[in-house]
Amino acid sequence: MAGCCGPEGCSSTPSPNTPQWRRALWIALAVNAGMFLAEIGAGVAAGSASLQADAIDFLGDAANYGISLGVAGMALAWRARAALVKGWSLGLLGAGVLASTAWHAYAGSLPGAGTMGVVGLLALVANAGVALMLYRYREGDANMRSVWICSRNDALGNIAVLAAAAGVFGTGTAWPDLIVATVMAALGISGGWQIVRQARAELRVPQGVAAPA
Repeated sequence: MAGCCGPEGCSSTPSPNTPQWRRALWIALAVNAGMFLAEIGAGVAAGSASLQADAIDFLGDAANYGISLGVAGMALAWRARAALVKGWSLGLLGAGVLASTAWHAYAGSLPGAGTMGVVGLLALVANAGVALMLYRYREGDANMRSVWICSRNDALGNIAVLAAAAGVFGTGTAWPDLIVATVMAALGISGGWQIVRQARAELRVPQGVAAPA
């Protein structure tokens, strides 16, 4: 459905500076910061590459939400620039996860399946709640979409961590954990590239013209 377009884009897209959007970001920031602290400790204790990868995602998302709060009331160009930074950061985090996974493969350590399962389930509940809360903003500008993509990727990653825990328990090897960590890194790199592409498109749009969907 066509909408009336102005400096901030078409009216059919979610507003980037409403109390509801800010409240959602604050809640998401608190959840992700708390889960990062819990999961990084559990990941190190269990020797799990996938838990540590997921913890890094939580940290990246907490920073993502903080940046989004900072630019919520700014013009589209500034929100797009913030999204561009977040997109490249997400890709770099994914590359870091790949490096960490390679180190775990070289070390040959066996992660604790029980810890992976419990913490992975807790993280899934947290991320699914955040993703559902942010679902309405998935069609917004690049900055809004970056928040939705990160939340969606994390929920998918948590399901994969649970699958990895079952795989480690069933096979007695670390390979399920390493495979899932690699897939999560690929999701991060792919999501970051999606954000960068949309942000670049928005930066090319003249002020006062709606950004392409």
